[in-house]
Amino acid sequence: MESITKFRQSDAVLRALIERAYGEAAVPVGHGFVTEMAHGWFNVAYRLDLADGRSVVLKIAPPPGVEVMTYERDMMAGEVAALRLIREHTGVPVPEVHHYDDTHELVDADWFAMSFVEGDNLGVIKQSLAPDEQAAYLRLMGSATRDLNAIPGAGFGRFSADLHPTWREAFGRILEDIVADGERRGVDLGWDYAEVRRVVADHEHHLDAVRRPVFCEWDLWDSNMIVRDGRLAGIIDHERAFWGDPIMEAGLVRWVADPESKRPFLEGYGRGPLTDAEAARRRLYDLHLFLIMVIETVYRGHTTTDQLDMARPLLDEAMEALGAHRR
Repeated sequence: MESITKFRQSDAVLRALIERAYGEAAVPVGHGFVTEMAHGWFNVAYRLDLADGRSVVLKIAPPPGVEVMTYERDMMAGEVAALRLIREHTGVPVPEVHHYDDTHELVDADWFAMSFVEGDNLGVIKQSLAPDEQAAYLRLMGSATRDLNAIPGAGFGRFSADLHPTWREAFGRILEDIVADGERRGVDLGWDYAEVRRVVADHEHHLDAVRRPVFCEWDLWDSNMIVRDGRLAGIIDHERAFWGDPIMEAGLVRWVADPESKRPFLEGYGRGPLTDAEAARRRLYDLHLFLIMVIETVYRGHTTTDQLDMARPLLDEAMEALGAHRR
């Protein structure tokens, strides 16, 4: 996915970053040691083949002159913290962080290096798989999500922000930041911003049922799963993790509209269908996701309308499910 947030670097700069992370002996000579991993939507990521034979991944945060959405600020520090937390507290396979650098001495952005996970990106190969194979991977997604949600938190909110004592307060802050980002850049949602805020206010009391903050990956979907020989080889892209309600996880997106498709995920998670109370919260979480997907198209500088064309009908669906009224 092309985006103005991707801070691409020359081979010379990448060699300097390799030397900082791995030492002079690991720096490759010649060309052909760099492969951009272009499937990501936000940070630039490279596979680097080192002189000692190892392959590693290097991620670089957006350049300082590019405006990002409020919740995307300082996300790289959050991803590094999330990776270390997952490796410490679970058996879910994730890359190992080798080096994190926020000095901006070699490149004017945060960056980190980590192990490379061998395997196939599920988002790339999914359509080539038989339905039973797809379902099996969804069960693995559910199982991994359950294990991640078992990590307890000290409060509610994003990794890179102050925590809140209640989920209603934390989610309200998260959602208002997104709405304000869209309003500031004049993004056309197809809905009045006042109407968005109204439906949130009408339904936010459902959030009071969430009393225990847990680790939420949030972005664990097909394209962030690396699979190999029928197993989960690794999960990537943890920058959007937060402490909150597990019903907000990506495996339950559009549960209200299409619950049957979530059955394998729930089987892997080890639970049954959502309760009415959980479904009420899920409607708000769908709204949150589809607002992001519409608004970020402006911040990313997309040159096509592909994502917008996909996201606008989903935003309409989410607003209507919450009883919104057209302007």
